[in-house]
Amino acid sequence: MINLNNVEYVRSYGTAAQLEPGDLPEIVFSGRSNVGKSSLINKVFNRKNLARVSSVPGKTVTINFFRCDTVNFVDLPGYGYAKKSASEIKRWGDMIEAYFGQKREIALVFQLIDFRRKASGEDLQMLDFLTRKHIPFVIVFTKCDKLNKTETVKRMEQIGEELADYDAEAILFSALSGQGVEEVREKINAVCEDL
Repeated sequence: MINLNNVEYVRSYGTAAQLEPGDLPEIVFSGRSNVGKSSLINKVFNRKNLARVSSVPGKTVTINFFRCDTVNFVDLPGYGYAKKSASEIKRWGDMIEAYFGQKREIALVFQLIDFRRKASGEDLQMLDFLTRKHIPFVIVFTKCDKLNKTETVKRMEQIGEELADYDAEAILFSALSGQGVEEVREKINAVCEDL
């Protein structure tokens, strides 16, 4: 079992040219800007400031690497933030393309989607990409504490229709209440046992 308390920050890359090929198996966190990626990472690793949380969407503009035992965890920059300039959006695209284009052992991608909102076009593009490339992924629905029971039931039905094309495990997650934290940790441990 991997000791998630042993995680340490390794490095951030701000451009595609800086990015180095992977040397360890990687578990990746991906999602829209403001989906709660940093909050999830901090909660899963039980650290307050491992990943920087910001009230400003689109704050993570680098690919951030963390190491835990013999696995790298990768925090991809959030996509879909409208207020970014064209050059910033291009830089993001170049970095993501460079990351997935390099020789890497991607063990799992946690694809984060805001539970309260319909999956965006970018979310679906990412799911299509992961499916096409045969990269294993789990969908994590964040901010699930924001809806009441009736809204949650209705949203679950909608999700069933929206994501019917994707055969993926799903986890309901809340950084506030802690729902789904153990499920994410268990999934990490299960993946690491198979490496």
